[in-house]
Amino acid sequence: MSQITSEWVQLKNGPRAWYARPADAGPHPAVLVFIEAFGVNAHFQDVAGRLARAGYCAMVPDLYHGKIYEYSDFAGAIGHLKTLNDEVVMQEASLAIQALQQRAEVRKDAIGALGFCMGGRYAFMANAIHADQLRAAVAFYGGGIAPDQDSVGRNPVLHLVDQMRAPLLLLYGAEDQSITAEEHGRIATALSTARKRYTLTVFPGAPHGFFADPRDSFRPEAAKEGWRLALDHFTRYLGASA
Repeated sequence: MSQITSEWVQLKNGPRAWYARPADAGPHPAVLVFIEAFGVNAHFQDVAGRLARAGYCAMVPDLYHGKIYEYSDFAGAIGHLKTLNDEVVMQEASLAIQALQQRAEVRKDAIGALGFCMGGRYAFMANAIHADQLRAAVAFYGGGIAPDQDSVGRNPVLHLVDQMRAPLLLLYGAEDQSITAEEHGRIATALSTARKRYTLTVFPGAPHGFFADPRDSFRPEAAKEGWRLALDHFTRYLGASA
């Protein structure tokens, strides 16, 4: 599928969101996308476009309310991340899900979540908080899910696993210095103990941020395979893509 449309939309009583969709009427499955710590930049508009070309309606809520940081401005991005409130983010995610459900081209029973970095943690959370509305979740190198001590002060979220219903795919880089193998183990133990459906994959040689092609951390082979696994996951649990 090559014909797509994309635009900013305003969420009722909430922030704006970048929205990309296949050009035909559908209905199509949909994916709620959670950003990295740098805002809804050109990269995330491209991620939404890639999903649309694969047959999904993709909505990226602007959790930073218009603010975008260059990838070189790590201090600024992390400083903004520290101001986010998990409850507010989940409320804004709910508004995005409601907006998707109200669109004629979206299949109401086939909505998933996808997140990267801080957004991976939010995809993990949404899979529990919004378990009645999500059918699949994918988290690329979600930081702050189960750390010994989170460097930016976020609370661990493993206590939410009992609430999860949808299958979860977790993708990590073996060279990620911010998410250790021990954290992978804590996450897997919690999910297995709660008897949840999940897959956890680690890519050798890949650092944190390996999917983001504008970043120095980009690793093409890991990014390509990770994207294929993500689309396979959504195809299986949300319905066939184009």
